[in-house]
Amino acid sequence: MGSEIAIGPGKADLLEAIAGSGSISAAARQMGMSYRRAWTLVEVMNRSFRGPLVDTLTGGTGGGGARVTELGADVLARYRAMETRAAVAVAPEMRAFARLLASPGKP
Repeated sequence: MGSEIAIGPGKADLLEAIAGSGSISAAARQMGMSYRRAWTLVEVMNRSFRGPLVDTLTGGTGGGGARVTELGADVLARYRAMETRAAVAVAPEMRAFARLLASPGKP
């Protein structure tokens, strides 16, 4: 832990993709990342919180799968709420900042 980032925009997107697909591999494909990378991110998230955010199901004839736990859904909802609050708080500065940017095609 310590130097690991518990959750961020990419991990939140991965949690949503796992919740939607029921699979780490399908979520990885959807996001254009390797299964190994997705699994590593899930491991970091699971280690970083008081309990796992993602539970995996063992394979078999129907294959395995994954599900976002109740804690994972709570973490995701709180993270998205913080993102929204942050975006609203910085909106005036973002508008002022955007006026300082060069126009497209302008050197």
